[in-house]
Amino acid sequence: MKSKLTTLEDAVKRVPSGSSIALGGSILRRQPMAFVREMIRQGKKDLTIFGYPCGLATDMLSGVGAVKRVEAVYTGLFQFGMSYNFRRAVENGELEIRDYPEVAQAARYQAAAMNIDFIATKDLLGTGMAKYNPEDIVEMVSPFTGEKYHAVKAAKTDFTVLHEYVADKYGNVQWPDHWDADDLDMLMAKASRRLIVTVEKIVPHNQITSQPNRTMIPHSWVEAVVEVPFGAHPAPCDAFYDEDDAHMEIYQKLAKEPGRWRKEYAEKYIYGPKDHWEYLDVAMTPSQMARLIVR
Repeated sequence: MKSKLTTLEDAVKRVPSGSSIALGGSILRRQPMAFVREMIRQGKKDLTIFGYPCGLATDMLSGVGAVKRVEAVYTGLFQFGMSYNFRRAVENGELEIRDYPEVAQAARYQAAAMNIDFIATKDLLGTGMAKYNPEDIVEMVSPFTGEKYHAVKAAKTDFTVLHEYVADKYGNVQWPDHWDADDLDMLMAKASRRLIVTVEKIVPHNQITSQPNRTMIPHSWVEAVVEVPFGAHPAPCDAFYDEDDAHMEIYQKLAKEPGRWRKEYAEKYIYGPKDHWEYLDVAMTPSQMARLIVR
């Protein structure tokens, strides 16, 4: 095995503008926010974002005009309300959207993981979704029973970016005992062409091998791994820290008004800090950080 450990700046440099990217996590949980902020600082644009339920990462990228298309089941900020930046971009015709039910979107990742071009599903029957997305959804008939299905295009993206818990320097990623399972991170990882993973902590290899049943993403799938403590902030990371309610309230207050989010939020929290470490200094005091940590 060779070391996959790199810096956040280097990992983001691997992703060119115009890429299609599957972003892991679910709405607020384990969004790869440090990676997204660095993409914005590096000026990445014209991105096609794939998600499951999309959330904060997609909203932030939409807020700076970096996204041209989103393919997902939902985009919002859960208890904090609507995804204002995303919604405004859609309403202004600045980005395209392609909606899928959860089962159909999961099937698309499954097809990519199986390295096939499409997968058949009944989940879209009666929805009319094929009418609005004829290039990716095609009605078909089962060659065995004659029943109607839809063929949905595999969710094959240029990159998959996940924020996870712990890994060793080789890219073996492990889950804790307690974690929520409302995302498709493991399936996205298996489906990826190029997989970049940020984690809360890099641990010794012997810690990984001592509990091999916790390894959910093997090193052979991973191109690069980056240690980024509080890498999901202000979103939560299961078993590590909760969402930062106060920060999210500021985010949403500014996002409601066109122009204010870019001038008052993005300039302070994204473009102002030179890197993730400066962001943490700006975004949280040590006492605020301590209050978020799960004990």
